[in-house]
Amino acid sequence: MAKVLVTRKIPGNGVKILQDAGYEVEVGQQDSPMERAELLQKVVGCDGVLTQLQDKVDEEFIKAAGSNLKVVANFAVGFDNFKMEDIQNHNLAATNTPDVLTEAVAEHTFALIFAITRRVVEADIIAHKQSQAFGPEVLLGMELKGKTLGVLGLGRIGGRVAEIGKCMGMNVIYYDVKQNSEFEQKVGAAFKAVPEDLLKEADVVSVHVPLLDSTKHLMNAERLGMMKNTAYLVNTSRGPVVDEAALTQALKDHVIAGAALDVFENEPKLAPGLESLMNIVVTPHIASATIEARSAMGELAAKNIMAVLNGEPPLTPVHK
Repeated sequence: MAKVLVTRKIPGNGVKILQDAGYEVEVGQQDSPMERAELLQKVVGCDGVLTQLQDKVDEEFIKAAGSNLKVVANFAVGFDNFKMEDIQNHNLAATNTPDVLTEAVAEHTFALIFAITRRVVEADIIAHKQSQAFGPEVLLGMELKGKTLGVLGLGRIGGRVAEIGKCMGMNVIYYDVKQNSEFEQKVGAAFKAVPEDLLKEADVVSVHVPLLDSTKHLMNAERLGMMKNTAYLVNTSRGPVVDEAALTQALKDHVIAGAALDVFENEPKLAPGLESLMNIVVTPHIASATIEARSAMGELAAKNIMAVLNGEPPLTPVHK
């Protein structure tokens, strides 16, 4: 009987799918990620592991699991916790969960855009304190119609955010390593060959790039300084894409009008000083946190494990 470890309790039918397939399934029950020492102990003898972003899969992990290990299936669309060179050196299958969370993350991106541009969190705090009556200049925000949405990274999620922005009456510009002429015609978006051109023009910059060596601190002090002082930055991709120390200073100095983050450099901690600012909205990595998306993610991860253990190609493999 194949042995599968699910490193943390997940919603939906993913675990049941694995159990119904006849596997011996162990599920981590913690409210927080499994400690490294426990993880290395639990993976011993496993044929498959359903991992979380906090579970680093590297040479140490693979050696601890042993020769039975055939597949690691991430409960995420990202896989920066996978050391792909080590995984490929051991001929393991590695998978993620794309597509099923696209709508949830795109919707949350716009929830953050609305929250920061219309100062919803500030207004909520003031309203609860009953400390402010109506005034012609109280909590003035920015309308989105007619403004320019800049999308950094035109993958599945970035593309959907661009589509929603267009439906909102926004002008859409995008930067990606590859130009997508078909998307431009479909949505009416304009391509920018370098991020700097997008940053200078956009009223809202929405970040959707993967975390790579080339994208770490993509949004640094220099690039933040290229944005309009009336513009907003939104990040629902990966925390280290934004230099949080530089962002904190930019917000303090009003280099940009505001920011909204769902991901942080050192989750769950924020950069010092960021938590005290009023021109930022933060949520704790919940962009995909809908019943529909998280359930589908668990089911897709489980099906990837089943496919590999049955000698079939994984449904959604990832590669170096």
